[in-house]
Amino acid sequence: MQGLDTQLVVALAASVIVWGLCSARLQRFDISAPMVFVGLGLLCANPLGLVDVSSRGEGLHTLAEITLALLLFSDAARVNLRVLARDVSVPTKLLFLGLPLSIGLGTVLAALLFPGVNVWVLAAIAASIAPTDAALGAQVVEDPHVPKRVRRILNVESGLNDGIATPFVTFFLATAVSELAVHPAQSALGAVGDLALGALVGILIGAGGGWLLKWASTKEWANPSYRALTVVAFALLAYAGADELGANGFIAAFVGGLAFGTVFVPAERDRALQFDAGAGSLLSLIVWFVFGAFLVSALDVVTWQTVVYAVLALTVVRMLPVALVLVGSKLDRSTVAFIGWFGPRGLASVVFALVVSDALTGKDAQLALSVISLTVLASVVAHGLSASPLARRYGAHMARLAQDSPEHHDVPHLSPRPLPGTGKQPDR
Repeated sequence: MQGLDTQLVVALAASVIVWGLCSARLQRFDISAPMVFVGLGLLCANPLGLVDVSSRGEGLHTLAEITLALLLFSDAARVNLRVLARDVSVPTKLLFLGLPLSIGLGTVLAALLFPGVNVWVLAAIAASIAPTDAALGAQVVEDPHVPKRVRRILNVESGLNDGIATPFVTFFLATAVSELAVHPAQSALGAVGDLALGALVGILIGAGGGWLLKWASTKEWANPSYRALTVVAFALLAYAGADELGANGFIAAFVGGLAFGTVFVPAERDRALQFDAGAGSLLSLIVWFVFGAFLVSALDVVTWQTVVYAVLALTVVRMLPVALVLVGSKLDRSTVAFIGWFGPRGLASVVFALVVSDALTGKDAQLALSVISLTVLASVVAHGLSASPLARRYGAHMARLAQDSPEHHDVPHLSPRPLPGTGKQPDR
């Protein structure tokens, strides 16, 4: 992706046009946008040979990282902490207990399947595939038959866990790199410092930006048409500003979004955060296309251990921690199983795969890229195809439950994020 690759641009443009023309029809058959764009990317790279994308390409890294930074900021900004506090129990358990348990369990199983590999490398892999992505199970968070509270739990979890997983990935990767002596100057302690500085940058830019936009809106200085662009600029400033200071840009974007959403809470807030309905969604689809294009090289070294681990990552590693942390929540067993299954891996894991494989070398880099890529690919297919039928089946079961059951409890409104490729906005 050095310079302007016109073949890639043509392939991308054609893919977006195809999806735009056929999206409603394809969605009736439970075919999601990520499934289509991964497939088209794979087709254009091999066998057609129209595009040649390297997983270590600088342009790919930049595009993927900017996309993740924008979505981290926007997702976090929508989950206003003061509003979320009114129904915080289940999301908190999933995020702060379930996520670490998933990473820990994933590391243990990886150590059993990949003996001899540095444990910190395995921990970085496990952390990279821990966060979930609601876009891969869009039918679930859109389906009105699924109780609103359950849809909101899944969407809030997927909106925040990629940001929460970032410190784990950063710390584990820095420790692995330090122990492997690839970059001796990098250390776990340095990673902690980078995370702390990134959080500080995010707080300053997010809170300051939210206050400035709120003040300018109140004084009628800010044209409503340009508020969304201003939010994009704050997100990019948090990410790039932290990176320029040597801090973690993803943490800065995530914390910045939390700070922005907590400070900037006027009625125009939803409109100001709609930038990801266009630019963010388009970037997400492009990343999925590019992911499909480099899948062939990423999966060259797949072994039976890789396949087994990918299956375990989407089942046991996700579902067991969810079941454990939701003990005592009074949720129906079908709800616990439903939440446990719908933990699709998506955009964040793709970006983490690039970051981890780029920092490592040799077989460690190949292992990380192949394991994460196969897990995401399996999730794209499995969760994409199962989302709609399981949502309908689960919704029918929920309709028979008493209306005072925990699943049917009323929940406060949170700003919705349009799901890439759907044009719809789930309840949050």
